[in-house]
Formats: sequence, C-alpha cells, structure tokens
Amino acid sequence: MRTNRRSPTKHHADVNRLDLVRRDIVACGRCSRLRTYCERIAREKKAAHRDDVYWGRPVPGFGDPDARLLVLGLAPAAHGANRTGRVFTGDGSGDFLMRAMHAAGFANITTSQCTDDGLTLKDAYIASAVRCAPPDNKPSPAEIVACHVHLVEEVSALPQLRAILCLGKIGFDAAWRLLASRGVVVRPRPLFGHGAIYRTSSLTVIASYHPSRQNTNTGKLTPPMLASVFRLARREIRRTA
Repeated sequence: MRTNRRSPTKHHADVNRLDLVRRDIVACGRCSRLRTYCERIAREKKAAHRDDVYWGRPVPGFGDPDARLLVLGLAPAAHGANRTGRVFTGDGSGDFLMRAMHAAGFANITTSQCTDDGLTLKDAYIASAVRCAPPDNKPSPAEIVACHVHLVEEVSALPQLRAILCLGKIGFDAAWRLLASRGVVVRPRPLFGHGAIYRTSSLTVIASYHPSRQNTNTGKLTPPMLASVFRLARREIRRTA
C-alpha cells in the first residue's frame, strides 16, 4: 500500500503550485492560430451542443495531485475538452479512456461527460502535449514546442510521479522531451509501439495507441488493448513504490 511521505505543509504547497500552473495554462496566448481556432469553435459550436457555453480556452491537466501515473494525450478535442474545459471530457474518447482507467482502479466512474459529473482520479493525472484544440487534430511542430513549457511546469508540481502512459506518438515524443529537460537522454531514440515500456533513471515511459475515434472505430485500439496498458502501468508504479 502506498504511503504519503509528504508533510501536510508540503502537500498544501504542491497543490497551490499546481493551481498556479493551471491558471498559467488557461491564460496562455502563445499560439495565435490555436487561440483563433478555439475561440471560433466556441462561438460557432456544434449543432448537438448549440445550447452549451463552450470553454474555448487552453485546457489544463486534471487529476490527483499525489498521482504516480501521468496519462499524456495529444490535445483537447474541438467539441470535447474545448467545450467542457476538462481534458478527455465530453466525447467518446474520454469515455473509452475512463472505462480502462476505472478497470485499473485509477477512476471512480466509467464515463467523462462534464466537469460536474462526479469523476475523480486516484493515483493518476491526465494532461495533453498541446493544451488548445488544433485544426484537424494536427498541431504544428512549433505549437507543440511552444506548449511544452506547460507540461514541464505541471510535472514539476506532481512530485510523486513514477510513470507516464503516453496516448499516441505526439504524447510519446513529448514525454521524451520532458525527460531530456531533466537530463535523461536515451540513445538510440526509443521506438513507439503499443505496450512498449522504457524504464529510465527518472520516469518509466509506457506507450499506447491514442483512444481517438479513428483508432477505436477501426479496431486499431480495442478496449482489452487499452485495459492491458493500464494494468501494465499499475504494475509498474507498484514496482517503483
């Protein structure tokens, strides 16, 4: 069983730091193309959500400040997190992800619909490599680099992390940039592949296909496949406890 070695004062300081990082993310205006796109989508909306008030801003991470597992995705969906304001919330990808996280004990419910749906994460924190919804789900290389500072700052406020489960190649690459910023450089460059695991002196990196509709509707990623990588992540963080 995990024990929390942080004092109450240190825990409070870490939570406050995480709140500051989240506020910085929400206020970010580095990438004009992404900001313009997100604001336009929030005005025009989708017919199914025409009565909703869209978030339309950069989306910070969400989860347990004591998390040992970071789940790292690509970017908010235009009518998912860009609408709801919470990562992997309000679309099919979020529900697909939450079923696997619930089965592994990381989430208390199997869906992720809105910010007041009662979802809480235990021992896990979810973030994205890019914090604004990109057109066609394709951020530019420059936008990915510009957003990386948010991941660095968020991870620095999550001192219990032991592993990163990367959803897709962009998240996988972002994890290695994060580790490089900590002085961890792995050669040759690790290869992305579903279920691949790489242990380093800092954090363990686990790769998974992204639960996008393109992957789940075609069977490239199935529920058992995603459940298996979360079981792997659970075993890994127990191993490093």
